[in-house]
Amino acid sequence: MSLPAWTIYLPFLGMLVLLLWPGATSRDARRVALVTMLLAGGAAFLSVLRYNPDAGWQEIVRLPWIPQFGIEYHLAMDGISACLLLLTAVASVVGVLFSWNIEHRTRAYFAFYLALIGGVYGVFLSRDLFLLFVFYEIAIIPKYFLIAIWGSTRREYGAMKLVLYSFVGSAVALVGMLAILAMGWRETGTPTMDLGLLARIPWSGGFQAWVFPLVFVGFGFLAGMWPFHSWAPTGHVAAPTPVSMLLAGVIMKLGAYGALRVGVGLFPAGVQMWQGTIALLAVCGILYGALVALVQQDFKFVIGFSSVSHMGFVILGLVTLNRYGLGGAVVQMFSHGILAGLLFGVVGRMVYDRTHTRQLPDLERMHLNRVLPFAAWTFVLAGVASMGLPGFSGFVAEMFVLVGAWSAFPLYAIATGVGILVGVAYTLRAVRRAFFADAGRAVAEAVALEHPLPPITWPEKIGAVVLLAASLMVGLNPDLLFRYVLPGVDGMLGVMAKGGGL
Repeated sequence: MSLPAWTIYLPFLGMLVLLLWPGATSRDARRVALVTMLLAGGAAFLSVLRYNPDAGWQEIVRLPWIPQFGIEYHLAMDGISACLLLLTAVASVVGVLFSWNIEHRTRAYFAFYLALIGGVYGVFLSRDLFLLFVFYEIAIIPKYFLIAIWGSTRREYGAMKLVLYSFVGSAVALVGMLAILAMGWRETGTPTMDLGLLARIPWSGGFQAWVFPLVFVGFGFLAGMWPFHSWAPTGHVAAPTPVSMLLAGVIMKLGAYGALRVGVGLFPAGVQMWQGTIALLAVCGILYGALVALVQQDFKFVIGFSSVSHMGFVILGLVTLNRYGLGGAVVQMFSHGILAGLLFGVVGRMVYDRTHTRQLPDLERMHLNRVLPFAAWTFVLAGVASMGLPGFSGFVAEMFVLVGAWSAFPLYAIATGVGILVGVAYTLRAVRRAFFADAGRAVAEAVALEHPLPPITWPEKIGAVVLLAASLMVGLNPDLLFRYVLPGVDGMLGVMAKGGGL
C-alpha cells in the first residue's frame, strides 16, 4: 500500500482504537493521539521527500467505487498537495500537544480530532471530485462536536453557525458538482468524476459562467471568503484552543483548496469572467478583517478577524491566473495555517486558560511580559511574522500574491498594500495592550507575585517552537515549498490552457 495513503488510514485507525478501548484513561487517549499523529505526519514527510515535483501527478491508489457514475477511490498527489500535506502534518501534531490539558471526555475528544484530521488528509489527496467532497464532509462533521462539547464562549451558537455556513457552502458546491457530472457525461459520453479528465473537457463559456461561481463561492464559504466569513471569528472564539488552531490551520484551507482544484482548475474561462468580482471581494475581506481586528477588545476576536484578512490574500491569489499569484496563494495557505495556529495557541491556551479573560483592558493590568514571558515573546515573533516581516513565511507568501495581483489588477494590489499596513497596526496594538502595557518594573514584579499563574508547559513550548521553526525555515529558504508548489501550479496552468480555454 502506497505510503501517502497511510496519512488517511492512520488517523481513522487511531480513532477506532479509541472507540474500541472503553477503559482508556485520559493519558492513554493522549498517547494514542500523539503517536497516531506522529506516524501520519512522518508518512506525510516521507511521501513529500520521495516525491519528484517535476514528474507531475503521482498515483497512489485507484479503484472503482461507483462505476455507474464514473466515481472512483482515486488518490494522487502533486506539488500543491505536497505543500498542504506538510501543513497538516505539522498542525495536527502541534494540535495534540496543545490538547494535553483536555480532561473532560478525553477519549471522545481525540476520536473526533483524529476523524477530522483523516478527512483533511483525504481532501488534499483526492483526485476524484466525489471522493474529495466525501472527505470534505467528513472533516466538517467532527467540528460541531469538538466546539459544542469542549468549547467556551457561546459554544453551541458558534458550533451551529459554523456548521450551518459549512453545509450551505457545501450544498451550493454540490449543485455545481452535479452539473459538472451531467454536462461532462453529455460532452464525453462517459460518466466521470476524475479531476484530471474533467480539466481537459472544453466546457462552453456559458456553462463556465454560471458553474464557476457556484463551486468557487461554495468552497469559499469555508475559506472565510468575504462576505460569507462571519462564521469564522465566532467559531474561532467558541472553539477550544486546539480546535481554533485547526480551524485556522487546516480547515479553512479545505475551502481554499476546493476553490482552487474545482473552481479554478476546471473553469479558467469562468475565472476570467468573474475575476474582477472575486478580486474585489478578496480585497474587501483583507481590508474589512484588518480594520475590524484593529478595534476589537477581545484578544481572540483580534486573531479571528485577522484570519479573515489573511485568507483574503489566498482568495486574491487564486484568481490571478498566473504562477506567482497561484503559487503565493498556496504558500500563504501554509504560512497562515502555521502562524494563525500559533497565535490562537498563545491567546487561547497560554493566556486565556491561565488568566480566564481575553479582554485587552483586563490584560493590560496584568503585565504579562513579566508574568508569562514565554507567551509574550512567542506572540511577538508570531505577530511580526504574520504581518510580513522578512525572514518568515508570511513575507514570502504575501510578496508572491502581490506580484501576481499587480500583473492581473494593479489597483487591487495597491489596496491590498493598505491592508498590510492596517495589519501592522492591529498587531502592534495587540502586542502592546496584551503584554507590554506601560508599567514600572517594580509594579510588574509585584503583580507577578500577587497573582502567580501556572507556568507554560513543555508540550506548549515544544508546539510553539515547532510552528515558529516551520515559518522561519520557509521564510529563510522559500524553495523548500516553492520547489514543489510552482511545478504543481505550472502543470495546472498547462492543463487549463489546453482544456478550459485559458
